[in-house]
Formats: sequence, structure tokens, C-alpha cells
Amino acid sequence: MTKKQKRSTNSVVTSSTPVAARPAASSSRASNATVEFKPDYSQTKKDLKRIGILAGTFVSLLVILSFFLR
Repeated sequence: MTKKQKRSTNSVVTSSTPVAARPAASSSRASNATVEFKPDYSQTKKDLKRIGILAGTFVSLLVILSFFLR
């Protein structure tokens, strides 16, 4: 499995900003954070493909063996 990478954000809030304006600024930062989230599923796709190939191989092997064991 791959390690998760932590992204650091540099946000500076000045003391001259009024308290009422801060929630609007934080909501815009929250929407920017959701836009940046792009997970990489390439390893997961490779693993699922390998699991599918192995499962198909084992099922076909069992079907072939069932003909010989009868």
C-alpha cells in the first residue's frame, strides 16, 4: 500500500479582519480544499485486476478438475 501524503496549507488570518467576515473566508478555503482532492487509484485498479485474474483462474481450474474427478 502506498503512504498517504499530507498536504500543508499556509493560511494567515490577520487580526484586522472583522469576525463576521471570517466564516465566508473559511468556507471559500473549504471549497478549495475539496477541489484539490484527487486520489490516485492506479494501485487499487492493478490489485483488483490481479484479484480478478486469480479468481477466474482458480474457478476455471476447479471446473476442469471436476471433469477429471468424476
